[in-house]
Parts: sequence; C-alpha cells; structure tokens
Amino acid sequence: MRHREAQLELERLVAVADLAGPQRRAVPQARLDEEAKSAEAVVRSLTLPWAALVQAVEQAATRDVALLQLQPDAESRLLRLTAEARNLEAMLQYHQRLEASAELSDVSLLNHEVLAAQPEHPVRFTLTATWETGHGRP
Repeated sequence: MRHREAQLELERLVAVADLAGPQRRAVPQARLDEEAKSAEAVVRSLTLPWAALVQAVEQAATRDVALLQLQPDAESRLLRLTAEARNLEAMLQYHQRLEASAELSDVSLLNHEVLAAQPEHPVRFTLTATWETGHGRP
C-alpha cells in the first residue's frame, strides 16, 4: 500500500509539473527532479523483501550470536549486519549459516574485534550480504 501511495505521489508531482508548463512553473525543474528521485528512493525502500531478509537472519540465529544492527541498502541490494558472538567459532558458524540461506549470497566479513575489556571476550563483527530478488542469484 505504501508503495502505491509513493507511486501516486510521484505521478501527482509529474502531473503538476506538466500542467504548470515551462513558463508558469512555480517550482524549479531541479527541485522537481530531486523530489522525484526522493520519491523513487522511498519506493525502493518500501519494496524491500523484508520478510525474506528477516527470515534469513532469524534462521541463522543462535544463542551464541546477538544481532545488533541490520542495515539494508535498497539501491545496491546490500545488507549490512553488525553482531556480537561469544567467540570466533560462533562468528564463523553464523557466517556459514547466512551464506547457506537461499535469500542471501556473497556473505563477507568486513571486520571483527575481540572485546578484551568485556568478560568472556566476545567478538563484535560486521558482515555484508547481497539479497536475492526472487528470480535466482543476482
């Protein structure tokens, strides 16, 4: 429904720009172009495959890994995950489970840090993955 609302708003903006004509246009073309790009970004964000992304992350979860942050980039279809694991082995297993999911591919470890100042020395890490479009691998 939000996707449709964003499309309707974009169509309304284009119609207003067309009605105004080049001589009577109250809003500069550059601003209209920027608003159209902004509306397209909203549409891309609203059409993210949220259910599939959340399902893939949940299926990879264990008691040894806590997800701290999930950042999708709709334009590049890139998912960035920040998490904390009990140890390096738990981190590597989590990485493998994400890679094995049908929804994600190209899972890569960006960085990791052993938190030596904390008890049990957990590992904080960041992974990226590409999500699938539903028509096979990207």
